Amino acid sequence: MAMLQDPYYAPYPPPPASYVYPVPPVDVYDYPPPMMYPPYAPPMGMPIEPVAMPPPPPEPEVDHPDLYIPEPVKSFIPYFQRQISEKNGAEILTIYESEFNKLSDRYFTEYPWPEVDRIVPFLRQDETTEIFEVLYKELYFRHIYAKHKNFRETELSLQHRFDSYHNYCKLFKLIIDADSPLDIELPNQWLWDIIDEFLYQFQSFVQFRGKLKRRTPDEIDALRDNADVWNVHGVLNILYSLVEKSKINALLEASHHGAEPPASVGAFGKHPLYRYLGYYSLIGLLRLHCQLGDHYIALQSVAHVQLSKKALTTTRVPASQITLYYYVGFCYLMLRRYKDTIRTFSNIIVFIQRAKQHFQPKSYQHDLVVKMNEQMLSILSMVLTLCPQHVDEVVNSQLKERFGERMAKLQKGDLKTFEDLFLFSCPKFISPVPPDYESLPDNYDKEPTTFQCNVFIAEIEPQLILPVIRSYLKFYTTMPISKLAAFMEVEDAEALREQLLRFKHKMRSLVSTSKGTNLLGGELQSSSDLDFYINGDMIHIADTKVARRYGDFFIRQINKLEELTGSRKAVTHLADATFVH
Repeated sequence: MAMLQDPYYAPYPPPPASYVYPVPPVDVYDYPPPMMYPPYAPPMGMPIEPVAMPPPPPEPEVDHPDLYIPEPVKSFIPYFQRQISEKNGAEILTIYESEFNKLSDRYFTEYPWPEVDRIVPFLRQDETTEIFEVLYKELYFRHIYAKHKNFRETELSLQHRFDSYHNYCKLFKLIIDADSPLDIELPNQWLWDIIDEFLYQFQSFVQFRGKLKRRTPDEIDALRDNADVWNVHGVLNILYSLVEKSKINALLEASHHGAEPPASVGAFGKHPLYRYLGYYSLIGLLRLHCQLGDHYIALQSVAHVQLSKKALTTTRVPASQITLYYYVGFCYLMLRRYKDTIRTFSNIIVFIQRAKQHFQPKSYQHDLVVKMNEQMLSILSMVLTLCPQHVDEVVNSQLKERFGERMAKLQKGDLKTFEDLFLFSCPKFISPVPPDYESLPDNYDKEPTTFQCNVFIAEIEPQLILPVIRSYLKFYTTMPISKLAAFMEVEDAEALREQLLRFKHKMRSLVSTSKGTNLLGGELQSSSDLDFYINGDMIHIADTKVARRYGDFFIRQINKLEELTGSRKAVTHLADATFVH
């Protein structure tokens, strides 16, 4: 009978050299590894020494994702700097609007871009290095503000807010304190975004500072010790300095009169960088003063800016014009200039409908335009209830589609609906002063909005009865006060007389007659389609409503029909010719 060989214990003498001893399987991830016998045959009776397998080699050390710089980004940084240095405006616009966003979506959705100190080795040291570093940090902080909620570890900290403010101060100092215009070229869209983001971060900081209940003691101490950071006086000073440096008001005034720019504007006024920064700073002042609650000064800030359809159609940055019209219209609302509010919002809403296809669907600009369009429609629904006017068919169809039910409530005098629509459509009001860090007030960040809402409600509450009065008066040419009192179920005729006088007063307001060239000026006119006077106990009513011109509507429809008929004939002729051949 043949003896079976044990694969681990070979008989003496050893087997031939060609014999291969089996090795048990080893799991390289099982650490410490199992004990194995040596792959040789010891002499008979000799103890077997177990041998441990060596540990698996350590994995290569990888940088933390927020410290790692991908190769495409390493190539992008010097290329970006080179375009800034060479003043290649078209390529800078492509990088700003497209390439930077693509890299952000690919590599920096969960982590911020590298800090400026880590990209310095990739930069070329020349006269544009300093301004490029500041511009890169502006994009760096803006990316953190926009995407920090999706980051894994990095949060929008108080230090980020401080550093971003100091970077903006450095950027504006380079622009304002220069003895001669900076020799750089930036796209208009980027210049507008710099001013817009600067004010947004100031607004965000004020709201952050007002929520004291959520702040830690260290954050409160830092806010108290850095009271000059994001101070309202510093922000206003920067905007006014840019306006003064650019001489933009003198340029706008000369443009309105069709004259050449005066010699006093100098080299700065002729440089596109300063000219557009000055213009956008005017819109920034309008926005900031409106958020602070000073609506008259807000309109005064843009007194030289012309609201015209030509400016809308020729603008390179539609978001700036939409912002301009929104805040101008809101200031008119708070100043009880209802006709101007309707005209301003109607023009910009029609423009948005015609230009909305030019906005990128997934861009922040598209979201901003959609939100502002809804806010302006909301304000129009309130104003048209208080002051009925004819509006464009595009605007009217949107109002019926989106605010039809709420407008029915407004016409019934539902004060809660007025309040809800105002809170939805108003800008983010802010307080110009920091809170008392010792008393820790509740909801301090919401107090400015609450105050402005109360002012608005106090203004319109006495007017809620006016649509009811108007609905009765429009059916008569003369009417006794007693009869109107019976219709309205009012016992005191003198109280009704007071309401009629209030109707006359509230329906008279300033109306701009300069077609957008003078935002503050105007003439006192009645904004109602009804006018009346009281002689004794008799009300005499006159319908001042201008008859709607239907001729223009039919002419437009006839022209469209002729175009369609011509197109149809051309297609039919082409089809017949193709069939013949």
